[in-house]
Amino acid sequence: MKISLALLAALGCTAALANPSVAGAPAQAGAPISKGEIKAMQQFKMLDFNGDGKLSRSEVVLFPPLSAAFDDADTNRDNLVSFAEVQVFAVKYRAERQRKRAAQADVASGNQVVKP
Repeated sequence: MKISLALLAALGCTAALANPSVAGAPAQAGAPISKGEIKAMQQFKMLDFNGDGKLSRSEVVLFPPLSAAFDDADTNRDNLVSFAEVQVFAVKYRAERQRKRAAQADVASGNQVVKP
C-alpha cells in the first residue's frame, strides 16, 4: 500500500482522539489531548467544508494524496470518511511505515530479511 505521508499531514492523523466534539471521535474521559491531536481535529474540521463531520470526495479533491487513498480510508464504503475512519487508517499507515523502516534498517545493516 503506497500512501504518501502528505495524506496524514493533510488529515492531521494521530492516535485515538479524546474530543467528542468531532463527529466519530470516541470520547475518552480524562484522557489528555496533545497538541498534535488538537491540530488533527482542526485540520479535519478545515477539510470538512459542509460541517457534517465526514469528508467526501469533493471535499478532498484539492488534496491528491488524500484523494488517492480515499478508498483505503473509507472502510464502510459509504463514500465518506469519518474521523474514526481516519484514526483507523492512521494506525494502519503508521504500522506499515514502521515495518518498512525496520526492513530497510535490516538491509542497511547487512541482515537478510526473510519474508513470511
